[in-house]
Amino acid sequence: MTCFKWPAIIAGALGLFVLWLPISLQAQLVLSFAVLGLLFIAMSRPDNKTFRLMTFVLSGVLALRYGYWRTTETLPDISEPWNFVPGLLLYLAEMYCLVMLGVSYFMLADPLSRKAPAIRDAAELPTVDVFIPTYNEDPELLAGTLAAAKSMLYPRDKLTIYLLDDGGTEAKRSHKDPRVALAAMRRHELLKSLCEAMGVVYHARQKNDHAKAGNLNDGLRISRGELVVVFDADHAPVREFLRETVPFFREDEKLFLVQTPHYFLNPDPLEKNLDTFARMPSENEMFYSVIQRGLDKWNASFFCGSAAVLRRKALETTKGFAGQSITEDCETALALHTKGWHSYYVDKPLIAGLQPETFVSFIGQRARWCQGMLQILILNRPFLARGLSVAQRICYAGINLFWLFPLSRLAFMFSPLLYIFFSLEIYQANIMEFGSYALTYLVSSFAMQSYLYGRVRWPWVSELYEYVQSVMLFGSIVSVVRNPRKPTFNVTAKGQTLEKSMLSPLARPYFAIFFVLLAAAFYSAWRFFTEPLATDLLMIVAGWNLLNLGLAGAALGVVSERRELRRNQRLPVKRHALMRIGETLHSVVVNDASSGGLTVEFLDHDPEIPADGPFTATLELRRNGHVIAVEVERRNMRQGSQAPVYGFAYRERTPETFMAIAELMYSDQAVLQERLTRRQTSIGFFAGTAQFALWTVRETVRSLVYAAGQVREGAVESLEDAPMTIKPKPKYRPEEVEDFTENARGGQVYG
Repeated sequence: MTCFKWPAIIAGALGLFVLWLPISLQAQLVLSFAVLGLLFIAMSRPDNKTFRLMTFVLSGVLALRYGYWRTTETLPDISEPWNFVPGLLLYLAEMYCLVMLGVSYFMLADPLSRKAPAIRDAAELPTVDVFIPTYNEDPELLAGTLAAAKSMLYPRDKLTIYLLDDGGTEAKRSHKDPRVALAAMRRHELLKSLCEAMGVVYHARQKNDHAKAGNLNDGLRISRGELVVVFDADHAPVREFLRETVPFFREDEKLFLVQTPHYFLNPDPLEKNLDTFARMPSENEMFYSVIQRGLDKWNASFFCGSAAVLRRKALETTKGFAGQSITEDCETALALHTKGWHSYYVDKPLIAGLQPETFVSFIGQRARWCQGMLQILILNRPFLARGLSVAQRICYAGINLFWLFPLSRLAFMFSPLLYIFFSLEIYQANIMEFGSYALTYLVSSFAMQSYLYGRVRWPWVSELYEYVQSVMLFGSIVSVVRNPRKPTFNVTAKGQTLEKSMLSPLARPYFAIFFVLLAAAFYSAWRFFTEPLATDLLMIVAGWNLLNLGLAGAALGVVSERRELRRNQRLPVKRHALMRIGETLHSVVVNDASSGGLTVEFLDHDPEIPADGPFTATLELRRNGHVIAVEVERRNMRQGSQAPVYGFAYRERTPETFMAIAELMYSDQAVLQERLTRRQTSIGFFAGTAQFALWTVRETVRSLVYAAGQVREGAVESLEDAPMTIKPKPKYRPEEVEDFTENARGGQVYG
């Protein structure tokens, strides 16, 4: 931290000097271009820490100059409230963005990369308890996670795995509604039998108090391991998970947490509906590959709810996992950091999980994150918390304040409309001033975004993610500000399917906003060509509105759900195995595998497999003298580049089957790493902008086609069912939409 002292002082002095430097507009333009030139030169040496700090300083100079000009020259006169009030709100949204920019520069000053120390003596390894909390997840999904946890490399006598079932608690099994009680009883018996068969501990507590945090705390009560590992029900670990995390605890006695990234096998709604999953970096990679590493520098990386190892001794000092907010993970880390404990972050994908695929469940999850983080901001006040260093306070406050982005994003979306439709001058500037201050600041911001995040985030994608969330999260923010203790925890639905392409139930406001912005674009063009004294401000605002229209058009694609029938996500594994057909043992290579089946190529010669009809074989996986055998049945055959490729499905769903799935999919961490690295490629600002423009046009058309199709379907159904009560088939589970609607009114969140 000392190495940043003098550069920080110099940067601060330079920034303050330039901020108050009185110069002409022409001189400002020269200064801006000179700073941009130096900025681009400094960016040419990304691995040099001195040059990296220079980029922060130079970008900060342009940001400070813009903030100073914005404050002193562009605000409407206070005597004109119709202009001043919305102008002030826009100004506050921009100042919020400037503050968050400064915080992000601080957090990312020197991201760390950690490598696990070698294990010196296996006898000295601590005992480990693995907690897998569950509420309503499918038993097959749980069986896969349990099998992967059982397969982790660690001394068997020091590893205990617990399935913590909150769906089969005593309270639910004795519920007054017999249907609820029967479902809970059946789940309880089924999961209890599953755990017995797989050699893990099943536990269901008495009541569902304090949601996930309460479930984990009950797990602490019944277990004794020195370390506690938490995996979500859909997060299957690779074999090396404990080897890559546990050794850190021998190096630092005050270490309470080793967090690893959440890596996902399936696309989120934006990736699925825009068809980008195979080639574009995922949304979460910006947080896990860059931000968490930056937080780690300041001992501020925090618990993310899963894929983490925690020290029991540390948790005992806070009486377990925190449960005041609905984001128990970040709150727990904050409580432990205030007591002087340390956290580490390991940037290596060590689990494979699932994320929400429908837009309803995606927004529900983000509503929970948003409200939980704002609960922490309001109730825990990390910027004032005793025991935190100044750096930790900045980091925690920044992470929590980030979730106010819907307010600024919506302000930027609707502000141009005030001038276009009502001629309200809420931003007073001419073209020359805008180019000298605002445009150069925006260029530096986009350049820095590419410099810091280009490998993990394409241009304009952050803005799109923020916009699609902002429309729905505004109500969540209002709700938690009105009553910080009201939001409650709900489980995120994952692994869902859609039988046909359709508009999301939440699509209507996105279409309304798009058509309003489209009308504003036409009206601004009409004003420009018909008004004899069209102002520079009209040109600025019209261009701004066009950018917003592009975002809104791409967002229509996000809420236009593509058909998704696949429940089981495949991993390319390239694993050697043996396949027994009758009395003959064949060498095969498993090309890819999922929890539902696998594809193989025969290495020696093609077996005699009938062209149609049922056909079964036994797949044998061998490691260190241990053999895992599983029966499979042929489903299809296609011609590969070199040899026929056969698709097989698992014949039975037994514990041995799930152990085989774990051996195939999660035995090699390099498979996840290669898949992640392949997508982490920067495409540059101009190529990214062209790609985004293509999305805008293509997805707008696709969404309108979906909308027209649903209108026609509705008309046909109305004619066919004219004498009867119309009961449209639900495409989503009804409780999903009901939960989210309740949240928008200020009630529960769907998470």
